[in-house]
Amino acid sequence: MANKIRLGLVGASVKGAWSSRSHLPALQASADVELTAVCTTRADSAEAARQAWGAKLAFDDWQKMVVSPEIDAVAVVVRVPSHYEPTKAALAAGKHVYCEWPLGRTTAEAAELAALAKAKGLVTAIGLQARVNPAIMYMREQIAAGYVGDILAVYVGMIRDGVLTRPSHRTWQRDAALGANTLTIANGHTIDAMRFVTGDVARLSAVVATQAKQWLDTGTNTWLDVTAPDNILISGWLKNGAVVSSHVGAVPFAGSGYRMEIYGRDGTLVASGEDSPQLGEVALHGAKGNDTLVPMPVPERFTSAAPGTPAGEAMNVGQMYALFAASIRDGAIRDGAIRDGAIRDGGDARPPDFATAVDLHRLIDAIKRSSDDGREVTFD
Repeated sequence: MANKIRLGLVGASVKGAWSSRSHLPALQASADVELTAVCTTRADSAEAARQAWGAKLAFDDWQKMVVSPEIDAVAVVVRVPSHYEPTKAALAAGKHVYCEWPLGRTTAEAAELAALAKAKGLVTAIGLQARVNPAIMYMREQIAAGYVGDILAVYVGMIRDGVLTRPSHRTWQRDAALGANTLTIANGHTIDAMRFVTGDVARLSAVVATQAKQWLDTGTNTWLDVTAPDNILISGWLKNGAVVSSHVGAVPFAGSGYRMEIYGRDGTLVASGEDSPQLGEVALHGAKGNDTLVPMPVPERFTSAAPGTPAGEAMNVGQMYALFAASIRDGAIRDGAIRDGAIRDGGDARPPDFATAVDLHRLIDAIKRSSDDGREVTFD
């Protein structure tokens, strides 16, 4: 193994895309991972990305990149429908893989990839970056330490604006079958952060709705039919006996942002932010035995990203790369996959992995099933 983990990134771009806003800046700052290769669909754009981000190699075919002996790991940062094939090929080639969430279009795709990674004994990371947001990690620690006492009630909200229009390159997300929508992405990240902090769901009832049934394609100025859901409401019980409610939605204007409120017998904790917890900074406030919420600064020990990592979208991705590299170096996969990502185990933190992704895929399936059938779903 080289001094740095040598990474090949599928889905590189010079500007504008998710990779150029998060992964690539994080990799430039990383002390643990070297951006060795970039891949796009065209030779000219691959070379432009190579020059822009300082990679050694440029590919316009991910099938060639994933078998390169010059890389140790692969990051898959493309549209959700295109996650499965390069991830499977990279695992088959013996490469460790960091794939963005959702892992696949379907739970079946995700389960297949997780099983392959386990069989190969490879380290994986799934882009559920809220689990490595320092404030969310600190919140979890405080819950475990008894800050709020027995949890009685949990509320989670994530309301984002802009549901009525999309630029042409994002109108593909209107098709629910392609797996990238408010149910899977905004709701997936938000509910996963809640489960990470408070524990799993025991039973739930849900409403999954498409309130904006057309989007305006701003590139062509045409209206397009939409099947992708944009509002998800959940109510139920956690396994620890707390009641839980959640509303994740995309609305036309003035979305209120992110909030997770945890109420216990001894106190209250509130995490809040302007955007989803995997994307930006989250503030933590607490009230211990009284009604006054006070700021709770997050200790530096929860920051793993390299100094110089840009704030915002790149920061939590930088956190993931630091933990991903550490897991590769010290053989974090023992008896298969570590199931509870970003939990400190023997002094170290591990990233959420493909098994974590499969669990979340199954929960999202249950949310959809509850809404479709109009009944409560119970989990073993």
